[in-house]
Amino acid sequence: MNTIHEIIELLRSMGEKRNIEGMKKYGIVSNAEILGVPKPELRKLAKNIGKNHSLALQLWETKIHEARILASLIADPEKVNEELMEKWVKEIDNWDLCDQCVMNLFWKTRFAHRKAKEWVLRNEEFVKRAGFALMAKLAIGDKKADNSTFEEFFPYIIEGAKDERKYVMKAVSWVLRQIGKRNQYLNSRAIQLAKELQKMGFKSARYIASEALRELTSKKIQDKLKKRTLRNYLT
Repeated sequence: MNTIHEIIELLRSMGEKRNIEGMKKYGIVSNAEILGVPKPELRKLAKNIGKNHSLALQLWETKIHEARILASLIADPEKVNEELMEKWVKEIDNWDLCDQCVMNLFWKTRFAHRKAKEWVLRNEEFVKRAGFALMAKLAIGDKKADNSTFEEFFPYIIEGAKDERKYVMKAVSWVLRQIGKRNQYLNSRAIQLAKELQKMGFKSARYIASEALRELTSKKIQDKLKKRTLRNYLT
């Protein structure tokens, strides 16, 4: 069941029309065909297939939404080059596919940090979102990176906070909040940055600041960071 035709037939059989309608309510629309296959089913299928880079390339070219998400799940990050990342990101036209490509694949590549900084400076909405989503995922998943790595993202956050497009604005908020949840030092720095954003004359910046301050100053996050600091000290 590893031929492209067999997999597409299977995906079509797994799709549900009611899911397509539900996706529309959350802004998941595309020029590509959407089948309405649930994400858990896509992940199960990806696990059964395993890493298969050549198949991933074929799935992407079908221009089917779920096939492209599946492609991001089975592609081999070691075989992904910048040319492929550029091709895929330029063809993304909704936030769901954008985030799936970032979370499943792009962040695992050796180009992740550089592409994040490049993409956030681009004007295309979902390319820019992909850059900020990459920064957010790196803040979550790159456990070895030091604090300065994420402080380098701050000027990009400030500039990105001026973009009032919904899917960019939400991604910038995501980055700031994830950086602020890494440790107490970055929490303090992220809160300071959020307060600076409050003073900017952009509705988007105020939204980002409000979201960040609400989460990063909460008792839940503060207690978690204190426990993490203590645990790191004792080990």
